[in-house]
Amino acid sequence: MNIEKIITEIMEEVKERLEKDSSGHDWYHTLRVYKNSLKIAGFETEEGREKDIDVILLKISALLHDIADHKFGYTDRDRNDLIEKILLKHGFSQEFIDETQKIVGSISFSKGGIPERYEGKIVQDADRLDALGAIGIARTFAYGGHKGRAMYIPENSDGSDSLYHFYEKLFLLKDLLNTEGGKKLAEERDLFMREFVEQFLKEWRGE
Repeated sequence: MNIEKIITEIMEEVKERLEKDSSGHDWYHTLRVYKNSLKIAGFETEEGREKDIDVILLKISALLHDIADHKFGYTDRDRNDLIEKILLKHGFSQEFIDETQKIVGSISFSKGGIPERYEGKIVQDADRLDALGAIGIARTFAYGGHKGRAMYIPENSDGSDSLYHFYEKLFLLKDLLNTEGGKKLAEERDLFMREFVEQFLKEWRGE
């Protein structure tokens, strides 16, 4: 099995499926999650916290983490079927497929779970990192526009505008990360995001 060739082919398939997305869950989001997963894994290994990371499982899970997301009408069964179809085509074992499905199915913020495997914890952190900082801000408003949400409605506090998302989710993420590497990468992004919201509200009020 030429794993690098297989990963390249899976990348191309994921890119083809996601490259036209305009909600912030596009191919470039997946690529950033992939790169951040490897960055976090490298940090964890260097620091001696986790020396037995299955890098292949990590890479594949990162690439497939948004392949059929529930936010776009897919069910868990849809997602698992698609993951199985892709990985069987490339000769992966059923055991590997099962582990990938478990990781991908357990990283969502809305489900509130923490993956059992360390590889899953890393991918979950990498996904959450992309919801923070400058990219996270841009993705928040892109997704809000995709859903027809206003940027901000001062008189509302029911989550119907994009700015509310910072309070219901994004400001919580830094303290929910699993790995030291993820936490380290999140610090600057979290601070930038909080400064942005403060400046946004000042400008909104005309100060």
